[in-house]
Amino acid sequence: MRSILPSDSRLRYMGRIDRADPDAPVFYWPGSLVQLRFTGDTLAIQIENHSYDAGNGNGLSLGFLLDDGKPQILTLAPENDVPQTVTVRADGAGEHRIRIWKRQDGPHYFTLRGISVADGCDIAPLELPARRIEAFGDSVTAGSWVELTERVGNVDYPDYTAKYDNAWYSYAMQTARLLNAQIHLTAQGGIALLDGTGYYEYGAVGMETAYTKLSYQPASGRLTEWDFSQYIPDTVIFAIGQNDAHVGDRDNVIPDAEHRARWLDAYCRIIRDLMEKYPQADFILTLTVLMHDPYWEALLDAAWEMLGSPRVHRFRFTRSGKATPGHPRIPEQCEMACELTEFIMGLQAAES
Repeated sequence: MRSILPSDSRLRYMGRIDRADPDAPVFYWPGSLVQLRFTGDTLAIQIENHSYDAGNGNGLSLGFLLDDGKPQILTLAPENDVPQTVTVRADGAGEHRIRIWKRQDGPHYFTLRGISVADGCDIAPLELPARRIEAFGDSVTAGSWVELTERVGNVDYPDYTAKYDNAWYSYAMQTARLLNAQIHLTAQGGIALLDGTGYYEYGAVGMETAYTKLSYQPASGRLTEWDFSQYIPDTVIFAIGQNDAHVGDRDNVIPDAEHRARWLDAYCRIIRDLMEKYPQADFILTLTVLMHDPYWEALLDAAWEMLGSPRVHRFRFTRSGKATPGHPRIPEQCEMACELTEFIMGLQAAES
C-alpha cells in the first residue's frame, strides 16, 4: 500500500478541525470531513479514536460516501487511543470519489493518522464548493437519532445509542448540499445557550462558551480556541433554545424576568460578535420541529427585534415545535432542509 500523509495538499477538509499538527488533524465537531479522489479499488484510513462514551463501543462509527452511492458506515474498533485502520473497497479499479465524515457529536473525537491506496495508485483533490454556511445548534442540527426511522413522529428509545446518529442527514448538512455549499456544524446534542443550563455535560458548557471553540468537549481534557479567520460563511444558521428550559436538575423551566434578560443579552451578544467576525453573512434565527414550549419562539422573536439588523432574519419551520416529541428522523430532517433551502434562496433573490 502507498501511504498518504494527512498534510498532503490534495486532501480537502471541512469543519472545525484541529490542524495544529498537519499530520495528525483532530476531528471534534459532527459533520467534519475529509474528501479526495483516488485510483484503485481500496482505500485504507488510519485513525486513533478517542472515546469517553460509556462502554466505549456504543455504536461509534465514521460515515463515508463513495462515488454516487449511499452513505455507509465504517465501524470503529472498541480499542481506544490506539491506531486502527478502516478500509473502503470500491467496485472496480478506476477513479473514485470519497467523503469521510464524523457522524456523531460528543461521544468521541478522532485523529486522522493517514490514508493509504494500493501500490501504483494515487489521489487527487475533490474540491469543496465555494459557498459557505455555518450552523450553530443542538442535537437536531448535529443529526442525533436521525436514523431511528421506525420511530418517525415518536419518542426516542429510553437509552441513548450513538449508532442512530448521522450528521450527514441533519437538516443543516442537507441544506448545504441542496445549495451546493460547504458547511460547518457547530452543534452538540443537549447544549443550551447559557453555561450551567441544558443537558450537555450536565450544563458544564453552553453555546456561549462552545461557539468560540475548536476543542469544546470538557472530557477531552482541554478547551481550545477556534481561529475564525479559517472559515468565513456567507450564511449563519443559529438554532439554539431547545434545551434551555433545563436548569440544574429542573426541567421545563420557564425563566423568570432576570433569567430572561440574561438569556437575551447573551444571545444578542453572541450574534453581534459573529456579525463582526462574518461581516457579509446573513444570519437566520430559528428553532426546529422538535416539540418545545412556544415561549422559546417568542424569545427568539424578541432577540430578532433587539438585534434590529437587515442582516438578521427570523425563520420558523411550518411545524416548528410541533412535529415530534422525539428527535427528527430522516424524513423530518428532509422536510426542514427543503423549507430552509427555499427560505435562503428567497433571501438571495431579494438581495440580487
